[in-house]
Amino acid sequence: MSRKLKILFVSTEVHPFAKTGGLADVSGALPPALKKLGHDIRVIMPKYPCTSKAGADIRPLNVDLDIPGFDQKGTLFQSELADSVPVYLIEHDDYYNREHLYGEPGSDYPDSVERFAYFCQAVLEAAKKLDFKPDIIHCNDWHTGLIPVYLKSDPWFAQTKTFFSIHNLGYQGNFPHSQLEVTGLDESLFREGDIEFYGQISFLKSGLVFADTLTTVSPAYSQEIQTPELGFGMEGILQNRQLHGILNGVDYTVWNPETDPLIPANYGPESLAQKKQCREDLIKMFSLQLNKKTPILCMITRLSEQKGIDLIMEIQNALDEQDIALLILGTGESRYESFFLQWSQDRPDRIATALKFNEPLGHRILAGSDMLLMPSNYEPCGLTQMYALKYGTVPIVRDIGGLKNSVQEFNGKTGTGFKFKVPEAKYFLKSLQKALAYFDQTETWKNLMLNGMAKDNSWDASAKQYSRLYQKSLRS
Repeated sequence: MSRKLKILFVSTEVHPFAKTGGLADVSGALPPALKKLGHDIRVIMPKYPCTSKAGADIRPLNVDLDIPGFDQKGTLFQSELADSVPVYLIEHDDYYNREHLYGEPGSDYPDSVERFAYFCQAVLEAAKKLDFKPDIIHCNDWHTGLIPVYLKSDPWFAQTKTFFSIHNLGYQGNFPHSQLEVTGLDESLFREGDIEFYGQISFLKSGLVFADTLTTVSPAYSQEIQTPELGFGMEGILQNRQLHGILNGVDYTVWNPETDPLIPANYGPESLAQKKQCREDLIKMFSLQLNKKTPILCMITRLSEQKGIDLIMEIQNALDEQDIALLILGTGESRYESFFLQWSQDRPDRIATALKFNEPLGHRILAGSDMLLMPSNYEPCGLTQMYALKYGTVPIVRDIGGLKNSVQEFNGKTGTGFKFKVPEAKYFLKSLQKALAYFDQTETWKNLMLNGMAKDNSWDASAKQYSRLYQKSLRS
């Protein structure tokens, strides 16, 4: 018999309060889905300057968070997510009152150990001050990795189980041994079986070793990170733990072309013709010069090596020879930014680059485009391809991680997109050319769009999987 649980969900970014990537989307949508299942779930995060722009009421709770070893006290604020899910925000101006969440573009803040060691301890202190004794503390990514370590030596949490979700194993929070003192952890923990990783302290490894249950954000990724190719040195640890891969969901209150307030015309399976207005909007916005049958391709992504940008660079000449347009939205490594900027200057009629993080623009680009490119080297889950399906924008993806689990190869009748397995430019191009050939077959392409739009990737199924796993961990 499942029971109502008390769950504290810990994340350093939560949509709509703060966002740099998919973690924020998960943190903003999974807790309300769990609340609908009857759980008492609360979310906790740092209070950055951007949180005040979320449009939600944020009020002080007059609760001080005084952590040993840290000079300045923090304070606690409260707001709400959808369905009245409480969100607690930890204010500490020295650590979180900064322009960026994690560091200047391309680097981390030099005091990252202090910032997140404080955060991990403040989360536990906040639970005590609020007298909220959770059955489950659900930690997400490396910034929260020390929570399961601190918890083991705190009798107040003796009955609490910890979950640790890996959203991207490539980001590990590894720091010099000399900074161990800042964490307040004992030197005896600095060994191979605990928090030490190749001579450094590792926040991520701490979570992997000390949490009671480990999850990842897709079934395929849970297998891939146990291999040397995608294990980032952690594969040995992961092979000795049970990993649960649960595919992320989509918040259809935010991502739905039938109700989306951010796109110029709403449309759905019964009103696909309206999507053309979204296309015209893009052509006008970016001053493109296309004929009516030119497909618009898009990439909405972080410009990093992980995202397979090198494959795009390799097929640039081949793309220039095709009758296509390509829109890029995102920021990242300067070499990739320079490449796309130059390309759009050389071909302003067909290539457009917006080097920024702009979610409303992301909605408009997705709604007006015909295809989405995601040739990732690895992809723990990926959400953009699931958004694209709902918007009738056909994904062309690498057959890996969450892309493998969420996109089915189109065979002329069934399927939702196009995939290639080997990460080489020629296979990516072949997959794209297959898509372009189908694009010329109007009725077949319409059926493909409808296949994707019919997919239900809502959080309901994933939330039930998490709920069952929470219950199971409490019985073990």
